[in-house]
Amino acid sequence: MNAEELLGRAMPSSDSNQQTAGKGANEIQCGAYMSPLEIDEFHPDARPPLDMDRRKPLRDSLIQSGQYSDVQMAGRMFPIACVALEVTQRCNLDCSLCYLSEIAEAIRDVPLAELQRRIDMIHNHYGDGTNVQITGGDPTLRSADDLIKIVRYIRQKKMRSALMTNGIKATRDLLKTLAEAGLNDIVFHVDMTQHRKGYATEAALDVVREEYIKRAEGLGLRILFNTTVFAGNFASLPGVVRFFVRHAEEVYMASFQMQADTGRGVLRQRDSALISQQTVIRQIEDGTGCALPFDAPAIGHSSCNKYTSVLVSGGAVSPLYDDPELFSEIFEAVASRTLDWNDNWQFAKLAAGFFIRHPSHIAAGLRYIGRKVSVLHKGALQGRGRISRINFFIHNFMDAEKLEHDRCESCVFKVATVDGPLSMCVHNAKRDSYIAKPFGLKTSTEIVQWNPVAGFTTDPKMMPTKHRKGRMREKPTRRQA
Repeated sequence: MNAEELLGRAMPSSDSNQQTAGKGANEIQCGAYMSPLEIDEFHPDARPPLDMDRRKPLRDSLIQSGQYSDVQMAGRMFPIACVALEVTQRCNLDCSLCYLSEIAEAIRDVPLAELQRRIDMIHNHYGDGTNVQITGGDPTLRSADDLIKIVRYIRQKKMRSALMTNGIKATRDLLKTLAEAGLNDIVFHVDMTQHRKGYATEAALDVVREEYIKRAEGLGLRILFNTTVFAGNFASLPGVVRFFVRHAEEVYMASFQMQADTGRGVLRQRDSALISQQTVIRQIEDGTGCALPFDAPAIGHSSCNKYTSVLVSGGAVSPLYDDPELFSEIFEAVASRTLDWNDNWQFAKLAAGFFIRHPSHIAAGLRYIGRKVSVLHKGALQGRGRISRINFFIHNFMDAEKLEHDRCESCVFKVATVDGPLSMCVHNAKRDSYIAKPFGLKTSTEIVQWNPVAGFTTDPKMMPTKHRKGRMREKPTRRQA
């Protein structure tokens, strides 16, 4: 298949769009989903005015969708949860659930100059402290030199960076080099959809998880894990959770991403009777051995995201946010403060200040501490007095043909496209039209056209040597120079 055929496939004709739009109209009548035309017209975010609170657009969207409350962190404590920076479409695995396109392997890596422009764009939209996910494909398929430059540039912009990887090429040496360059988080994706040879169950994959934790330990990186939830591992989730609880000292967050019908994966729609937010919550509770509040605090739309945090000491586990009334008061009091919300110590100091300013809440605070001590003290003795915290997150991504408008409008997980930040679910639904779209690439002297499929620009001097033919391959003579 040549470049023109790939581009034609990525950008359907108007006739095919009209046919699909008619099909989507029936879905809207019975399911209230966005039509193909509405998806096509859903554009990336516009840059907010410089004098406007960057949190306002997300806050307004959450208010309009009825999702803004006194325990809502999005739009109050930060303007966006994270933005994905896709540095490659290539991957060294073939997962049975995958959001990448069928033409992904034919797409050339985005040039560094364009990635830096997109990093600038992310900062212009959301400001300092924004979480930028360096992702793909698997970003470790790019050179270490490229990754170092990307991490340094994000750091230079005073934002946080996370490397999202399946871990196969994420050696300790690479992680050490990236940590020294300013990488903040390492996010390993490990589960049965990846069909790693020799690992037939999620429990067997604990060996891989252990190895990855050891690779990243002591480098100053927060360690996170992603697990895709599908029928093949649903029953195993409590065991996966127990693994993370045992490693709460090392693992910052365990994220569970529910199966969605999008991308090139061979598995399509999930069994909603088996896999839902509530059933996944029950599996996590089974793994922790305690009931967990997943609605306070809230991070974005409740149909998209569920979040909670637990304290772990020895074998004892206790929910962190099991007093929603007290925490809503604390969140409300400190929400407008300027701080890095990824820094637990900054939040702890502000929370302490809250009790100093509001002595009437001290009794409630002492009761809360008493409950934690009663549950954790035995485990603390067994664990040499250490109390750790681990976060659990559930992502309910939407099927490509079943997007809900209010969820897309109030999305807290964006993708940095060539045209601006776009809802991740919308991007997945029309991924081809973005990843195969030619764009202007700024050089030191001019702007040239970059073709993501052909892999070079209209400027012959920008082409890789192996693509230069005829006179373009000749070395310049003195007269030409």
